[in-house]
Amino acid sequence: MNISHQKVDDVNANIIVELAPEDYNPSVDKAIKEQAKKAKLPGFRPGMVPTGHIRRTYGKSILFDEINKLVNDKIAEYIGENKLEVLGQPLPSESDADANYNWDFKDTFSFNYEIGLAPEFETPFAKETAFTAYDIKADEATLAERVKNLRRSYGKMTNPEVSEEGDVLYATLKQDKEEGIEKTSSVRTDVIEDAKIKKSLVGLKKDDSVKIDFKKAFKTVDAARILGISEEEVENLDVTKFELSVQNINRLEESDLDQAFFDKLFPAGEVTKEEEFQAKVKEEVENLFKQNSDQKLRNDIYTYGMDKVDVKFPEPFLKKWLKATNPNITDAELEEGFEDFLRNLKWTIIENRIVTANNLEVKYDEVINLAKERIYAQIKMYNINEEPSDEQLNQFAMQLLQDREQANRLFEEAKALKVFEYLKENVTLNTEDIPYADFEKLEK
Repeated sequence: MNISHQKVDDVNANIIVELAPEDYNPSVDKAIKEQAKKAKLPGFRPGMVPTGHIRRTYGKSILFDEINKLVNDKIAEYIGENKLEVLGQPLPSESDADANYNWDFKDTFSFNYEIGLAPEFETPFAKETAFTAYDIKADEATLAERVKNLRRSYGKMTNPEVSEEGDVLYATLKQDKEEGIEKTSSVRTDVIEDAKIKKSLVGLKKDDSVKIDFKKAFKTVDAARILGISEEEVENLDVTKFELSVQNINRLEESDLDQAFFDKLFPAGEVTKEEEFQAKVKEEVENLFKQNSDQKLRNDIYTYGMDKVDVKFPEPFLKKWLKATNPNITDAELEEGFEDFLRNLKWTIIENRIVTANNLEVKYDEVINLAKERIYAQIKMYNINEEPSDEQLNQFAMQLLQDREQANRLFEEAKALKVFEYLKENVTLNTEDIPYADFEKLEK
């Protein structure tokens, strides 16, 4: 057996596999014997079917399968031993289709496979590479807004007699023309854009009516939702004035800061005082801000790396490989998603180079712990008071990792986190305090 590779250019190569009969016949003979043991043929006891009969009847099929397995295994070994960084998988060369073999167990085969190679480049990150790590401050206004949202989330709906700003009016809406639109709908006063119109909806009682200009009052998307028509139809309204007749007033009253409220948010009895509640809210907000800051830093690192690394990919090969592995994809679909595919591939290669160059290793325990974190967060999303045991989380994590797709996703996420933590330690981070409102502007 002889295996070699020849570079076509920096990112394309061919692997040539040459097989003589002595290379493949031992595995073919073994497969024929195994088939003979399993075969059932009238006149022969189980396991006693002659191998000659199997060779005559199924020999070429077995030969084809065994050669295919042998070639694939040897190519994989060759790629590993020669440390070839291959993109996608090797593809049989179209020239092999013209080869003329007898398939009589005596042929010498020569197979040519096309491979795409990852481009060579230097990773752009060094100790002198500087990034800003933002320390986002939880100001009083942000904390007060979070407390208000929590109280509203666990508040109760009431039906007051007189409307106030922020109420939801259940009303009949009638377009100001004959045979115009007529719709009964809920109108949120907090989404009204025009201050004068918003003020006109304060102080209303059941059966009161007021005329409003829908185009002035609402964004197109909100007007479409309220009227039950498309955004295009809203844009084309010839008459935009509607009579709003109140049928009911709905108001969400904020929850009291009492024990019942605390126990809905936290394990029973964990928080008993308003001061403890405020401290918990501050901790939650600061943790969220830390996540936002880390995500901003990750985005900045990604953007820097993508801008600094200029590489060429074996695009024709990659398109051919994508078509081979996704036979139902159309040419139009392939072209539409190809640029995104190349961007993702580029960052994956950058990450992999950092992992290889610095001997970073993603351990199984790290993937398990990440799975447990994701499962815990999901449980808390649906039931904040449920506190799963570590044993339960382990069981859920093991079940999740039985799914190969989920396991691969979690491994890639763990690898990305490891690369991020490594880079944070090996670039220059300039810490900058920033109010949340100013940080939000950076994200836009």
